[in-house]
Amino acid sequence: MAYEWCAARAASHYENFPTASNLLLGKNLSRPVAAVYAFSRQADDFADEAEFAPAENRIKLLDEWEAHLDRALAGDPRHPAFIALADAIERYRIEPQLFRDLLSAFRQDVAKSRYETPEEMLDYCTRSADPVGRIVLRLHGFHSPQLDAMSDAICTALQLINFWQDVFIDIEKDRIYLPRIEREKFGVTEEQIRAGNVDDNYRALLKQECERARALLERGRPLPEFVGGRLALWLRAVWHGGERILSGIEAAGYDCANHRPTLGGWDKLVIGVRALTSWPRKARLLPPATQTECPG
Repeated sequence: MAYEWCAARAASHYENFPTASNLLLGKNLSRPVAAVYAFSRQADDFADEAEFAPAENRIKLLDEWEAHLDRALAGDPRHPAFIALADAIERYRIEPQLFRDLLSAFRQDVAKSRYETPEEMLDYCTRSADPVGRIVLRLHGFHSPQLDAMSDAICTALQLINFWQDVFIDIEKDRIYLPRIEREKFGVTEEQIRAGNVDDNYRALLKQECERARALLERGRPLPEFVGGRLALWLRAVWHGGERILSGIEAAGYDCANHRPTLGGWDKLVIGVRALTSWPRKARLLPPATQTECPG
């Protein structure tokens, strides 16, 4: 019943969730994927959808959600999401710290809306994005530092691409991810961002940030070659989707205030073709790599 609750919770937010998860990751993983999604979706709701509630109330909800996680890990789950999640964690040998990192990032979403340095921004990405990629690897039986590093690079890149795509959407929520010291270096003010003023200084700043994202994306590009199968196809599609958005930002002259790139039907077709034509049907060996058989 716990897994069914998670599947229903996921479908309530995304009605095509069962079909999408089966197509992308395989039917045998639909149950653990639903458990992870339900955990993350509820935490995200606490952090974001209740944004008009006082911050301390939202932090309290996230603390209570982590208390549920603690009880589940101690063998006393009291919520359907955590009955399912505890089973998935044990069955697929997923490190509990990955879920704690996600909760830490959700708390930061509530408490922090400005970043001083690139390092501070990237630290947030290691907790908001990187755990997701590692969880996907664990669900497929991969426990390898080398693969984790490539996955982290892709996930951080995708998070950064999303930041730079949505600079002028986030400012409406009083949130700026562009680090303060870099904004000052390029002479870009908060008032300028609020006004949607894309001048040469702003373009130079965004060019630098996009170059950082592209370097990370390239660092993670080989990952599909070492996993093979359906996961490789999914990773290729994710990679090409991120690269397509990044190229769109660059092609728009970094002006997402007036030309925010999105993925349309043609883009999705191109992504699909590129993913298929670069799909490694058989995984390369990565010595010394550790891959455990994925439980059925």
